[in-house]
Amino acid sequence: MKTTTIDPIVDEVRKARHDHAAQFGYDIKAIFRSIRAQQQSSGRQYVRYPARRAAEAASARS
Repeated sequence: MKTTTIDPIVDEVRKARHDHAAQFGYDIKAIFRSIRAQQQSSGRQYVRYPARRAAEAASARS
């Protein structure tokens, strides 16, 4: 039987993700708006790639 190891870094990331999502009532659209607002206020430039169709994305992974 394989035992699982507890990684404190993974636990910390999961807790941060949970806490952030809880601030927005786990509403994915509200979370996304918050992240976009943080990006805009940071003053950094972010790269946006054009959306790909699912079939194109699947063949790119092969």
